[in-house]
Amino acid sequence: QVQLVESGGGLVQAGGSLRLSCAASGRTFSIYAMGWFRQAPGKERGFVACISRSGGRTYYADSVRGRFTISRDNAKNTVYLQVNSLKPEDAAVYYCAARNVGPTDDSCTFRPNEYAAWGQGTQVTVSS
Repeated sequence: QVQLVESGGGLVQAGGSLRLSCAASGRTFSIYAMGWFRQAPGKERGFVACISRSGGRTYYADSVRGRFTISRDNAKNTVYLQVNSLKPEDAAVYYCAARNVGPTDDSCTFRPNEYAAWGQGTQVTVSS
């Protein structure tokens, strides 16, 4: 099972930017679709973005489309989330997740229960 470690969170002013990273262990990163989710205090974990195993397909939650960009580097076993134009409501713990889709499925999903591996999360705090 792949293991995931997020980094890059921090405190940023509204309107600012961060680049979140998620490093995966193992040598088969390219068979995993990857997702980013977030959870604010008192709220359920929600979908942010996902990317297919090849990087050719990406999907975003409506609330972040146009401000956030998900990408991946399979040679580095890393997925990124560039977060721009941050708003106070973006403050949350951000988690990356991995779903083994095998060598031919180039899709990703917004459903958290379809991801088997999760990182420990990285905190994003936005000051207004």
